[in-house]
Amino acid sequence: MTASRPVLTSIGRLHGSVVFGRRVRVLAAAVAPLLPAGRLVDVGCGNGEIARAVAALRPDVEPQGFDVLIRPSCAIPARPFDGRTLPLPDGAASAALLVDVLHHADDPAALLSECARVARVVVVKDHLARSALDRKVLAFMDWVGNRPHGVVLPYAYFSPEGWESALGAAALREELRAGVPGLYPAPFSALFGRGLHFVARLVRR
Repeated sequence: MTASRPVLTSIGRLHGSVVFGRRVRVLAAAVAPLLPAGRLVDVGCGNGEIARAVAALRPDVEPQGFDVLIRPSCAIPARPFDGRTLPLPDGAASAALLVDVLHHADDPAALLSECARVARVVVVKDHLARSALDRKVLAFMDWVGNRPHGVVLPYAYFSPEGWESALGAAALREELRAGVPGLYPAPFSALFGRGLHFVARLVRR
């Protein structure tokens, strides 16, 4: 997908005004109950709005962000990392959070394993693609939400089997997994919702 800079700027503004605020509220509400109290490492934190919203719901959670590209207006304290190794000692955090990050990673299983090294609980929000249509819809959403910010888009979404394989490679197991209803208002939810999104709480095997 290609577009000129003015078009990308317009798309980014439209996405921010129509989708982003709702997304922050819904995702914060979905992940907040899955987190233990204490230090939260938000991996791929972006602008930090989701972690800040989580902390508003859970004052016992202290977020710190890590990203390959730190945005000047990040809403939480954030540090750069190389996308592979977190500059933290083993067991430095109560939880690690990855919101729509793994499908951008060069090696999702390795990043999951790295998060499990520094945190006892790993909470993931990501996508499951069960068909070619799912992948096309997810690619469109990814492009609209991330291309204006210059995010690399490999469009590497998990199949159900691929997700289980990544968990096995990272020596993690799901304590629970749930859908994320309400991310999009009707009628858009019929296309952009419908089981494409999930949250999961992971622990070491």
